[in-house]
Amino acid sequence: MSSSRRLPPLNPLRAFEATARHGSLSKAAAELHVTHGAVSHQIKALEQSLGVKLFERAGSRLKLTPHGAELLPAVSGAFEGIAAAAARLTRPASSGALVVSCVPALLSLWLIPRLGSFTARYPDIRMKLVASNDARDIRQPDIDVCVHYGDGSWTDCWIRKWSGLELFPVVSPTLANNRPIRSIRDLADHVLLHGDDGREWHTWLAAADALDLERVCRRHHFNDARLSIEAALHGHGVALGDTMTASRLLAMGQLIVPFGLSVPAVDDFYVICRNEMRSTPIVQLFVDWLFAERAEADSRAETVGTRLSPRRKRPMLQLVAKSED
Repeated sequence: MSSSRRLPPLNPLRAFEATARHGSLSKAAAELHVTHGAVSHQIKALEQSLGVKLFERAGSRLKLTPHGAELLPAVSGAFEGIAAAAARLTRPASSGALVVSCVPALLSLWLIPRLGSFTARYPDIRMKLVASNDARDIRQPDIDVCVHYGDGSWTDCWIRKWSGLELFPVVSPTLANNRPIRSIRDLADHVLLHGDDGREWHTWLAAADALDLERVCRRHHFNDARLSIEAALHGHGVALGDTMTASRLLAMGQLIVPFGLSVPAVDDFYVICRNEMRSTPIVQLFVDWLFAERAEADSRAETVGTRLSPRRKRPMLQLVAKSED
């Protein structure tokens, strides 16, 4: 290390910081478990090393000089950082608080149903779940990790793709029985439920060679895909489900898939956090659990034949009313 980067000795810096905080040599000595004279000696040694005066007398108290006032924030911050890092090292990895920002639909329809698996494994981790897909959450100091939907263009953060998506129409069995959907043309008699600005239904209708239905179908728009799925559950129309959030509802028979055509979604799900949070043990546990749960869900889907192939037509979950093949 060059002489310009050489640091002052640690003990004098500790003596300086404690004395500045207490404004007293005696109180600093009591905190550091040394004598009054030892603290005084260490401060003098630091002043000689730096070539500046750090304290001056103000009655019975010590007062920082301008040089001392300039040095104190850096020294205090360094000691606080060391203390925080030491606390993280000694704190059990599987305890503490974790704040997760998650896409509302994924949170309601995928994460919450599986939350028992995480809490059973890590009972001492306290969770706060925030329903959001706001990119600003990534920078928020009170949010530890995000599971967001987007194009992966976030910068200056740790990011890993969690899952791609395939989209396909879903409808409640009651609505399908009362107003059958035997062909794609039958969608003209139904309300299209949009969970976005309309791009996703446009993509699916284009793949089905049925863009003309956009002009004749009634439609409702919601500001989140979760709401469009809830509307479908209540029999208000046909929504676009996806291979992540709709799988449980399909398996339970609360929704069915009228056609065998699926298309890739515009964006994907990503796990994101600030760079400094990635190595935090509690964040590592949650991220590892997320990927393990997705892999297990994928395996179960493969077993029962619920996986969809992009741009292919085939029956799904054996709940298809009638395929257009």
